[in-house]
Amino acid sequence: MVGESRFKKFIWIGLTLIIGITAFMGYEVTNLKFDYNFEKFFPKNDDETDFFYAYRQEFTSDNDFLLIAIENKDGVFDSTFLKDVSNFTDKIENLEDVSFVGSITNQEEIFVFASGASSSKPYFDSLNFNAGRDSVRIIKNEELINTFVAKDSKSICLFIRHTEYISKKKSDALIDSVNDVINQFDFDETHVAGRTVGQQYYIEKMTFEMVLFIVLSAFLIVLFLAIAFRSVWGVLIPQVIIFSSMVWAIGGMGLFNEPMNIILSTLPTIMFVVSMSDVIHLVSRYLDALREEEKVFNAIMVAVKEVGLATLLTSITTSVGFFSLYFVNVQPIQAFGVVMGFGVLIAFVLTFLTLPILFYIFPGPKYVRKSKKEHFWKKYLFRGFCIVLRKRKQIIWTTIIVVLISIGGIMQLKSNNFLMDDLSQDEPLKVDFNYLDDHYGGIRPFELAVIINDSNMRVWDKEFLQTIDSVEAYLESNYKVSIKNSLVKILKVMNRSSHAGKREYYQLAKSKRELKKQKRALKILQKGKFILNIIDTSDTKTRISGTIPDLGNSIVFEKNEKLIEFLKSKTIDGKIQYQITGTAHLIDKNLKYMTTSLIRGLIISILIVALIIGLIYKSSSILVISIITNLIPLIFIAGIMGYLGIDLKTSTSIVFTIAFGIAVDDTIHFLGKFKYELTKGRTKMYALKRTYLTTGKAMILTTLILCAGFFLLIFSSFLGTVYLGLLLCITLFIALIADITILPVMLLLFYKPKKNK
Repeated sequence: MVGESRFKKFIWIGLTLIIGITAFMGYEVTNLKFDYNFEKFFPKNDDETDFFYAYRQEFTSDNDFLLIAIENKDGVFDSTFLKDVSNFTDKIENLEDVSFVGSITNQEEIFVFASGASSSKPYFDSLNFNAGRDSVRIIKNEELINTFVAKDSKSICLFIRHTEYISKKKSDALIDSVNDVINQFDFDETHVAGRTVGQQYYIEKMTFEMVLFIVLSAFLIVLFLAIAFRSVWGVLIPQVIIFSSMVWAIGGMGLFNEPMNIILSTLPTIMFVVSMSDVIHLVSRYLDALREEEKVFNAIMVAVKEVGLATLLTSITTSVGFFSLYFVNVQPIQAFGVVMGFGVLIAFVLTFLTLPILFYIFPGPKYVRKSKKEHFWKKYLFRGFCIVLRKRKQIIWTTIIVVLISIGGIMQLKSNNFLMDDLSQDEPLKVDFNYLDDHYGGIRPFELAVIINDSNMRVWDKEFLQTIDSVEAYLESNYKVSIKNSLVKILKVMNRSSHAGKREYYQLAKSKRELKKQKRALKILQKGKFILNIIDTSDTKTRISGTIPDLGNSIVFEKNEKLIEFLKSKTIDGKIQYQITGTAHLIDKNLKYMTTSLIRGLIISILIVALIIGLIYKSSSILVISIITNLIPLIFIAGIMGYLGIDLKTSTSIVFTIAFGIAVDDTIHFLGKFKYELTKGRTKMYALKRTYLTTGKAMILTTLILCAGFFLLIFSSFLGTVYLGLLLCITLFIALIADITILPVMLLLFYKPKKNK
C-alpha cells in the first residue's frame, strides 16, 4: 500500500513534466533543417581530404557548376537553333550568382602568330554561319566534341560555373531562374545536372519522404495495435509513447542544430519500430498480469519487474549497435548513429516513465479484466514448442547447412558504388544525369594534380610538357578520360590554330621559342585570370581535369591502381609528383574507409553486447549461445546479398550493425524470462516452456511490427533506403526464426543451470 501511495503522488508531477518537455520538443521540431552537402561524406581527418581542400583553394572547385544539354533532334548545325542557343547563353550569363558560361556560341579559337601577337576567332558566327563549312570546322576540333557538342551532333552542352559554396537559398533561386530561362525557349529537350540541382531535388525528396513515413507509420501503428490488443485502449495508450519518442528525437535534432540528411530521413520509421518494440513487450506483459492480479497497481509492478531489466538491456544493446556507427569515418553516418542511439534510449525512458502512469489512470480493456482468460496465442505457441523439442537435431543440421551455403554467398560479396546509385532509372534527375553521362564523355569528375618538386623546373619546360603529354595520352586511351581542361591540351589547340587549323598540328609546339609565344599569349588572356584555372602562381603545380562515365568505383579502383603504376615511370627522376584527387575520388575512398570502419564497429558492438550479457546472466554458455544465435541472421543476409549481387555501399553496409543491435533484443527478452523462471526453482524444461509461451507472443508481434515498419522504406525514392528496409526485414525475420528454434535447442543442449543452494 505504501508503494502505491507514493506512486499516486508521482503520477501527476511526472505526467506534467513529460507533457511539458514533449511540448517543448514539438516546438523545436520547427527548427529542424535539411542538409545535402555530400562533402560531409568525405573521409574525416584524412591527408587526401586535406590535400583536396588546399588544392581547391589554389584552383577552383570541381563541383560548383551546372551542365545543360540542349537537344535538337534534326541536328545542332542549324542557324535558327544556334541563334536560340546564343540567346539562351546570354540570358544564363546575366543570372545572379553565375560567374561564367561556356557554350559553342561564345567559345573562340586562339591564334598565335610568328611575331608573338595573338588573336581569336569565334567557332560560331551568327551573322556569317555556314552549316557545311562551320560544322566540319567544329567537328574536327577534338576539344569541342564531348565538351560543347555531342558526338552524334544532336545536342550542345553549356558549362555554367556559379558562385562557389553557394548557400541553399541562393542555390534554389539559381535553379528556379535557370528553369525560367529554359521555359522561354522551345527546345526539343533539355537536361540539367550539377550539385545545386541534386541538392534541391534531394532535400525536397527528403522532406516529402519524412512526412510520408510519419503518415505511413501512424497508419501501421493503429493497424497493428488494433490487431494485437483488440481495443480502443490498446490503440490509443501505446501511441502516446510512440509519437512522444519520435517528437523527442526529431525535436532534439532541432534543439542541437543537427540537420536531417539523406540517411537520417529514415529516423521516423526506425523510431517508430524501436519504440513500438518496447511498448509491445510492456503492454503485452501488463495485460497478461491483469488476468492474474486483482489490483491494477500489482499488475503494473509485475509487468515492470519482469520485462523492465530485459527491456533496459535491449535498449542498451540496440543503442550500442547504433552508437558503433560513430566509428565510421563519415560525418552523416556518425550523426545517424548518435541520433538513433539516443533515440532508442529516449524511447525506453518514455516507455517506463509514461506507460505505468497511463496504465494506472486508464487501467486497461474491459474484456481482459473481466474474462481473465489466457490469450489465444498459447495453443499455437505450445504446438511450436513441441515441434522444436521433437526436431532439435534437424534444427541444428539445417542451421549448419544454411550457414555453409551463406558463406558461399559471402565469398561473392563485393563493394561498389555509383554517383547516382541511390535513384531509380526513371527519376528525372537520374534521366538527366544519364543523358549527360552518355553523350558527353561521362559526368563523373576526374582530377589529377601534377606537382613539381624541383626548384629548377617549371610547368612551361619542354621536358615537363612532353612528359605530361604522354600522361594525357595514357589517360585518354587506357583510362578513357575525356580531358576537358589542361595546360597541354590548351597548348596543343593553340599550336593547331597557329597552323591554319590543320589536325596534324594538334600537338605540342616543337621549339622552345613557339612555347614562349604561347605562354605570353595565355598569361595575358582574360587579364591573366584564364591561366590561373590550370596552373598556380608559382608555375610549379598544374591540373588535368576531365570526366569519365560513371562505371562504379570498383572499376575506378582498378583503373587507379594501373594509373599509379604507370605514373611511377613519369616522374623525371622524382622531380614530378602526381596526386589523384577531386570530389568523386574522395567519395570512393570514403567507401573503403567505411567498410573497414563498419566491420570494426560491428565487432566492438558484438563485444559490448557479449560483455553486457555475460555480466547480467553470469554464464559463459549463455553468452556464447546468444552471440551465435544473432550472428546467424547476419551471415544469412550477407550470403543473400552475395548471391543476388547486392553490392556493399553506404546504405547496405550499415544494415549489419543496425540489424545486430535490434535482433539481439528478442534474444535478451527470451533469456531474461528464462532466467527469471529458473530463479523461481523451475526445472530447465519447465522454465523454457514457460518462457516460450509467455515471451513468444511479444517476440513474434515485435518482429512483425519491426518488419512491417522497415518494409515501409520500399516507398522511398532512394534505392539505398529501399535496400536498407528490405534487408533489415529479412534479417529480423531470420533472427526471429533463430530465436524460436535454435536458441531453445541450444539452451536445452548446452546450458547447465546452477543448482539453487
